[in-house]
Amino acid sequence: MSFLELLRDAKLFRLLRIRWVGQLIDGLFQSALASFVLFSPERQASAVNAAAAFAVVLLPYSIVGPFVGTILDRFSRQRAIFFANLIRAVTLLVIALLIFNGRTGVEITIFVLIAFGVNRLILAGLSAGIPLMTNPKSLISANALAVTGGSVWVVLGGGLGLGLRQLINGTESANHADALLVLIAAIGYFITAFLTALLKRDEIGPLAHEIAEGGFAQGMQEMRDGFNFLKEHADAARGIAATAVHRGGITALTLTALLLERNTFHNPSDSEAGLAGLSFALSIAAVGFVIGAAIAPYGVRKVGRHRWIRISISAAGVSALLLIIDRSPTLLIATAFFTALFGQSVKVTNDALVQSKIADVFRGRVFAVYDVLVNGAIVAGALIAAWVLPVSGNSWQMPALIALSWFLVAVVLLRPQKFFLKGDA
Repeated sequence: MSFLELLRDAKLFRLLRIRWVGQLIDGLFQSALASFVLFSPERQASAVNAAAAFAVVLLPYSIVGPFVGTILDRFSRQRAIFFANLIRAVTLLVIALLIFNGRTGVEITIFVLIAFGVNRLILAGLSAGIPLMTNPKSLISANALAVTGGSVWVVLGGGLGLGLRQLINGTESANHADALLVLIAAIGYFITAFLTALLKRDEIGPLAHEIAEGGFAQGMQEMRDGFNFLKEHADAARGIAATAVHRGGITALTLTALLLERNTFHNPSDSEAGLAGLSFALSIAAVGFVIGAAIAPYGVRKVGRHRWIRISISAAGVSALLLIIDRSPTLLIATAFFTALFGQSVKVTNDALVQSKIADVFRGRVFAVYDVLVNGAIVAGALIAAWVLPVSGNSWQMPALIALSWFLVAVVLLRPQKFFLKGDA
């Protein structure tokens, strides 16, 4: 099915609108948080601060990850997503109050951890539910539409947040403007919860005969089950590892872009210009995401899933080499576009590969493992970038290291002798 036909599929669209509205609000919330933490005039942006922010965003799911599969395979995913949206809406109300009062201590960190922790449950549940809302032949296109559309809506939400902040800045202080944006995001999450309530209780699984028995105490065992299941499907496991390494590299490039825009391309004292520059670069990356998802089904039909993943991550490695030549706004935008394009092809193709290998009874557990590994790689990418990057972000070593890691993944991890299906090498 084409993307337009998938959008016209009323059943799938009911799932997509939950994901997309939620991710639009994610972008709005993240832009307010980035403005408050990294682009406030009184705070110096550094690779260490940025890496710490990434760790705070992603740490919660790495902690609760062993129990996410338990929830998604034992309880109604619709109910889990509904209550998770309510929790993050209430959490954002508290965060808005803290930002309004200029509180930057441990209390705001705790509530940010909660907000992003439940968000990972939501995204994992929505990914696990896609195969129940479309036919197997449309899985790649449905994943491309869901994941890429979500990425685009995150960027649009960030742009919306930036635009609203410019409007509010004239009448409110910086902290009050950011607090108002977070308050708007809280209202958006309440709307997402309402859209989730419109789904039937078992519509996105697990089905009644597939609900696993047992309680939360089996969470770690379930993670082991997910790993063991992947051992039996080595190509899915290698694809997940490749996706994780790629996302870690994308994180390092994002930190590079943040520092270049904040401290090199613009006057460090003009934080608004730095935020606008970063938003533009991310918008160009979003265009790359869309194109990468659009060409993935075509590439898979021509050369097969496995070869297409290898080609895509190799091409992403070539794209990263652009920043070795020079760190300029033009080359940064080109790198953002091409690494996003080829990286998204890797992601959506591998998602479909993993889903095609996994029965729904195991899907929640395996996607919990998938997300934990990807998030761990993102944190690792942020920490490595903090170690390598100077405050200016002007470093050829970082893009060289990223390109090398992606080439090694293509040549070693995804070598045809290990990563192939008969007739699809």
